[in-house]
Amino acid sequence: MNRIKEVKPLEDYKILVIFDNGEKRVKDMKPYLEKGVFKKLKDKEFFKSVKIVYGTVTWDKNIDLCADSIYESSYIYNEE
Repeated sequence: MNRIKEVKPLEDYKILVIFDNGEKRVKDMKPYLEKGVFKKLKDKEFFKSVKIVYGTVTWDKNIDLCADSIYESSYIYNEE
């Protein structure tokens, strides 16, 4: 299992997730913006407050994503 080392907000409701193996992946959060607690992420300033807490990507205590879920539903970051 890969662990999350760092997370950064990107444009267009995407996050860059860096895993402890050095792999960089992008998770698109747009499909979630109309669902439940994820609606809060539409506020761009709130979206930018993303951080890691106890190994999960989180925006507050009600919105979080685990490393396995992010890894499986993201794509490799292309630095070009």
